[in-house]
Amino acid sequence: MANLGDLYCRRNQGEIVIAMRIDERHTNMRGIAHGGMLSSLADSALGLGLTLHCEGRHSFVTVNLSTDFVDAARPGDWVEAHVDVQKLGGRVAFANCFLQVGERRILRASGVFAVMNALSADQLAKGY
Repeated sequence: MANLGDLYCRRNQGEIVIAMRIDERHTNMRGIAHGGMLSSLADSALGLGLTLHCEGRHSFVTVNLSTDFVDAARPGDWVEAHVDVQKLGGRVAFANCFLQVGERRILRASGVFAVMNALSADQLAKGY
């Protein structure tokens, strides 16, 4: 996640949005945001969204991530991941998100996550 750079979060009446600014380090040889970087953003946003949804009572490990690339993002674009938690069970959780630049959707993602014990303050401080 550190390679993504600064992430921003907005919560409003149950809506969870994780966002970032695309810069040159996020691009591929064609000058557009690299698909792996966008997938990493989607995966991170889904996990963070689930953690926010359960108010930090659990942490999550990705079991499956499916992505569909719809359009491109370019340096300077503000990309928002709009997270929708589908189900949070005792052992697995399901969530979807769309990455958007303004109203333009650029990626659709769906994830399945193993529900884990919450990380301790020491683990979080060490970057686990």
